[in-house]
Amino acid sequence: MSQAILDLMHQVMTSPWVYVALFALAALDGFFPVVPAETSVITAGVFAASTGAPELWLIIPVAALGAFTGDHISYFIGSKAGGRLRTRPRTRKVYAWASQALAERGGLLLVVARYIPGGRTAATITMGAVGYPRRSFAFFDAIAAGSWAVYSALIGFFGGMAFENDPIKGLLLGLGIALSITAVVEGVRWIRKRRKTQEDHRELIGATQGAEGDS
Repeated sequence: MSQAILDLMHQVMTSPWVYVALFALAALDGFFPVVPAETSVITAGVFAASTGAPELWLIIPVAALGAFTGDHISYFIGSKAGGRLRTRPRTRKVYAWASQALAERGGLLLVVARYIPGGRTAATITMGAVGYPRRSFAFFDAIAAGSWAVYSALIGFFGGMAFENDPIKGLLLGLGIALSITAVVEGVRWIRKRRKTQEDHRELIGATQGAEGDS
């Protein structure tokens, strides 16, 4: 069974159309996060190491360009929804908060969000919605998309090198590393969010007690 899967994947990976598929999947993932872009790039990296096709030096720029394109489509979608966010009472305060947060650390937010499944879409749509400068968005998104493509392709490539005679094991290793890194990032985010909530709660209690003491 595994050999049949391997043969099928090899046929796909040795086709010139694999680069078109990688571009399309990376682009779709920018605004439709259920598309498995990382998996595709990692798989291509595994086969680049174990069979020599597709070419690693083409995988990276194709995936980066696809991600860059998809992020800009997501930004455009957000920009069209920005007017509704500004005028709706329910979203006005959230819009103001997001604008301030992105103004302070928008570039870093975009780069970090690129490595969080679903987070990249939320970040790019929000940046479009709040009117984050397009030139700055393009600059930081180029860094985000490029580093993401290098990271994903090299995880697969070195996994494939480690199991050159068994690409399936290389693929599983690459995917395992990617999932582990994602889990660590999500864990750090959860811890930071919990600490922030606890700090806000303590500040609220302190402010309440101070107000009661003044009265």
